[in-house]
Amino acid sequence: MPKKKRLSAGRVPLILFLCQMVSALEVPLDLVQPPTITQQSPKDYIIDPRENIVIQCEAKGKPPPSFSWTQNGTHFDTDKDPLVTMKPDSGTLIINIMSEGKAEMYEGVYQCTARNERGAAISNNIVIRPSRSPLWTKEKLEPIILQNGQPLVLPCRPPVGLPPPIIFWMDNSFQRLPQSERVSQGLNGDLYFSNVLPEDTREDYICYARFNHTQTIQQKQPISVKVISVDELNDTIAANLSDTEFYGAKSNRERPPTFLTPEGNTSNKEELRGNILSLECIAEGLPTPVIYWIKEDGTLPSNRTFYRNFQKTLQITQVSEADSGNYQCIAKNALGAIHHTISVTVKAAPYWIMAPQNLVLSPGEDGALICRANGNPKPRISWLSNGVPIEIAPDDPSRKIDGDTIIFSNVQERSSAVYQCNASNEYGYLLANAFVNVLAEPPRILTSASTLYQVIADRPALLDCVFFGSPLPTVEWFKGAEGGALHEDIYVLHENGTLGIPVAQKESSGTYTCVARNKLGMAKNEVNLEIKDPTRIIKQPEYAVVQRGSTVSFECKVKHDHTLLATVTWLKDNRELPSDGRFTVDKDHLVVADVGDNDGGTYTCVANTTLDTVSASAVLGVVDVPSPPFDLELTDQLDKSVQLSWTPGDDNNRPITKFIIEYEDAMHEAGLWHHQTEVPGTQTTAQLKLSPYVNYCFRVRAENRVGKSLPSQPSEQYLTKAAEPDKNPTTVEGLGSEPDNLVITWKPLNGFESNGPGLQYKVSWRQKDGDDEWTSVVVANVSKYIVSGTPTFVPYLIKVQALNDVGFAPEPAAVMGHSGEDLPMVAPGNVRVNVLNSTLAEVHWDPVPLKSIRGHLQGYRIYYWKAQTSSKRNRRHIEKKILTFQGSKTHGMLPGLEPFSHYMVNVRVVNGKGEGPASPDRDFHTPEGVPSAPSALKIVNPTLDSLTLEWDPPRHPNGILTEYTLKYQPINSTHELGPLIDLKIPANKTRWTLKNLNFSTRYKFYFYAQTSAGSGSQITEEAVTTVDEAMASRQVDIATQGWFIGLMCAVALLILILLIVCFIRRNKGGKYPVKEKEDAHADPEIQPMKEDDGTFGEYSDAEDHKPLKKGSRTPSDRTVKKEDSDDSLVDYGEGVNGQFNEDGSFIGQYSGKKEKEPAEGNESSEAPSPVNAMNSFV
Repeated sequence: MPKKKRLSAGRVPLILFLCQMVSALEVPLDLVQPPTITQQSPKDYIIDPRENIVIQCEAKGKPPPSFSWTQNGTHFDTDKDPLVTMKPDSGTLIINIMSEGKAEMYEGVYQCTARNERGAAISNNIVIRPSRSPLWTKEKLEPIILQNGQPLVLPCRPPVGLPPPIIFWMDNSFQRLPQSERVSQGLNGDLYFSNVLPEDTREDYICYARFNHTQTIQQKQPISVKVISVDELNDTIAANLSDTEFYGAKSNRERPPTFLTPEGNTSNKEELRGNILSLECIAEGLPTPVIYWIKEDGTLPSNRTFYRNFQKTLQITQVSEADSGNYQCIAKNALGAIHHTISVTVKAAPYWIMAPQNLVLSPGEDGALICRANGNPKPRISWLSNGVPIEIAPDDPSRKIDGDTIIFSNVQERSSAVYQCNASNEYGYLLANAFVNVLAEPPRILTSASTLYQVIADRPALLDCVFFGSPLPTVEWFKGAEGGALHEDIYVLHENGTLGIPVAQKESSGTYTCVARNKLGMAKNEVNLEIKDPTRIIKQPEYAVVQRGSTVSFECKVKHDHTLLATVTWLKDNRELPSDGRFTVDKDHLVVADVGDNDGGTYTCVANTTLDTVSASAVLGVVDVPSPPFDLELTDQLDKSVQLSWTPGDDNNRPITKFIIEYEDAMHEAGLWHHQTEVPGTQTTAQLKLSPYVNYCFRVRAENRVGKSLPSQPSEQYLTKAAEPDKNPTTVEGLGSEPDNLVITWKPLNGFESNGPGLQYKVSWRQKDGDDEWTSVVVANVSKYIVSGTPTFVPYLIKVQALNDVGFAPEPAAVMGHSGEDLPMVAPGNVRVNVLNSTLAEVHWDPVPLKSIRGHLQGYRIYYWKAQTSSKRNRRHIEKKILTFQGSKTHGMLPGLEPFSHYMVNVRVVNGKGEGPASPDRDFHTPEGVPSAPSALKIVNPTLDSLTLEWDPPRHPNGILTEYTLKYQPINSTHELGPLIDLKIPANKTRWTLKNLNFSTRYKFYFYAQTSAGSGSQITEEAVTTVDEAMASRQVDIATQGWFIGLMCAVALLILILLIVCFIRRNKGGKYPVKEKEDAHADPEIQPMKEDDGTFGEYSDAEDHKPLKKGSRTPSDRTVKKEDSDDSLVDYGEGVNGQFNEDGSFIGQYSGKKEKEPAEGNESSEAPSPVNAMNSFV
């Protein structure tokens, strides 16, 4: 026997590694290759018997494969059956059973084989079975009669169909029967009642079976159920015992749980790996039991565990061997608990650990096919070659079978074949085809040339280089024209040729070259990579809470690569926006108008480019005031309390903070609602305190942070019983309206406070300081009672007590009042006056005895007036002034007196009735004060050198005038003031003439009077002396002569020539007389001409030398401040002795003081004359 070829332990892992690499290659279809199954029908293929049967089998290969079929393990000759055709260039069978034939004739196991010169591939065993939806067998169902509270099971027992039907219970109207913890459908389709109730009585319990494959529904006969009491049950038994199924007359008393399904204490359950494990426990009992589930030896997987059918069914998805174990269901009610243990075993049909992959080798290479599977029980692995068990297949010296691995060494072209691996156990099988293709091919690159890859910056980039070659080529990548091979320190070189860039940057852009080599040749391909800026949302939408009916706006600003086209879409709760005109989308905003409750949710802004997608979300909360509470109910109705309960309305997305309870008294104040109380928002009941004899009606408002709800509908009315008043009137007072009465008043109780019918008041009174008994009278529901014949202003104790038809209110507390007041009888004595100054005096007096006041002391009142001479007193009424001083004060100030005046004063006491008699008049005198300004000042008879002043004395001399003071000063054409002259005038004068004044000159006058107390306010005025009439006449005559006009023109021409000469000389640096004077009398405020550039310096107009403007020569208080009058006409001369010529021009040379010309020219009261102009030239 020849020795078996063995491989070294070190060589097998190398072969397996090479096998993995080679198997990753996809053989191009233009190269010779064995068949590969690409499409086939499912293993368990249930067909619709009303349609043609299509059994799919598609394969690829080079040369194209041919197809054949087996049926139930034997060759299926499709040519001999006229109903069977095979698609051209395909192995798919079409069996035409719609024209003739039956589906049952073709029921069986089919397998397809695809074959060419390189091998044969086979499909799975495809089991063909037609679907079945049989009818229910006819049966007679007797009515079910049972006692209230008993358990019940309605069996369904549907016919066996293929596939199994879906079961549900409905009535004759095709309405699903309601299910609950008490009534539910089991996994087997039966309907279970833990206990029955009278409302379970009906005649149309119908079980339906829906067969989805054939889209048919089958119906069981209706079942009639009647639930009755014990007495009714006995009568029914007596009448129908012969023909009625009877369930026994168990008591309907409460009982602990027992299981309806499953039976016993334990049961077993087997499930296959990957399926859904469903465990069920349904219990009966009264009250209805609740089901709980636990796993005895572990915990239930939280992410795969689900409870169905009101927790009666436990489901675990994707079950695995780890889910095996004991599961316990517990049924529990108030009378006890019961449990059932289900032992679960998870089996497994075979599943792949490593399925064999196609193997491409070049002549002389080594390789391996690996087939590894697992299952429970562990599957058996078997190999086939070209569809034939490998044990009887032609021998190939290059292969060696080692359990789940076939090892190939030094393969040749004849080693090409298709191998099948079959893994099977009692629960199923797996079948996989994998070919070995022996080729000698130089490298080829299958990726398109010059492919452009665009990648977002800072993200991974994958550049494809799909290649093929045999032997397996090696792949290298290069960047740019002159770059070296790329290495794995920065890049990732995948086995399939792909180049990975973990984090692509801008500098990663460029051209990359993929080069594939093997011993038969080389191939290369260039691809291009562009890195784009990421799309970013630079302004994200923000969380918003708005009130219902308002408008909200979400902003979403996007920045993206300028070479990419970005689109922005908005989603609501990950769905498209509603097609509603209220939603408006523009470039950066989503606006939702008239927001409603359904608009609340998550709004997402999604920015898309061809390369990336970014999104940002914001939540919109729609809030509003709460909806009104409803279902108001009054319970626990007592005489003085009641419990109010209600159901809260919708809180509209803002928690209710409190409920406000209001009431209406329909008997006394119908339509008027009052605040009763408030309770927290978590409370839906309130214990309300009530008053007697009130017809209550309540309503409730809810309040949240947005505001208050509308009121609820009113509750039912509740009339409380009458009772005696529990309170007395308030604001009880006793005041007399006349000296001999006592008026007792109070605030009466309202109808709500009366506590019953027949409300009255018991009024009681007696003198406070006497021993008299209480005098009482009962009056109707009024608010005043008058006691007559009382002494004047005597204190009384008063009580007012409420009563009604039931009884009296509690005894009230007494309050003190007084009978009526009368005018005071005595005047204040010892009145004295202290004069503080010319306008203020202080008056003192002795208080009046309290008994003589005869009332409440209000204060003291001072009357004072100026004393008049007998002649003046007859001419006008004496005006008296009054000052009132509150309380018991004994002195007061008299302000605003006139100086140098004679006053009279008296004092009177005041009570609530009025004033008492006046004290004897006292007189006093005020000292002198400064006078007011003279009443008028006017200037009359102006002449060339004099002005006459006339005035009226001060209207308020406030004393004896001692003299008048007159101050005056001239004003020049620039509004500057000259020296101030002070003149005293006797007090008896009202006219004064000033002489030796300058002609045609304006003067300002300041005039005031004096007393021994000082100087009074001044009055100011301005006036101008006149011009000489002869000169003025001469000026007019000359001005109208032609020769004078010619002379003036000649003078003007001469002046123009002179100015030109002076200008020329000045430019040459020469000086002229005026210039010399300026140099000699330089003013420090005038800057000299700069010698270097021949320009004039700027004039500095200091603040202290600003001239007075017309209308602003004096301050508003008609006084002239010293600092405002520093400029005098003396400043314009060559010293203090400067004088004026008769024509008003200065004597002497041009002064060195140069002033700024006024903006308004000469503001003299007279127009300038030509003579003045001539004088200015001299």
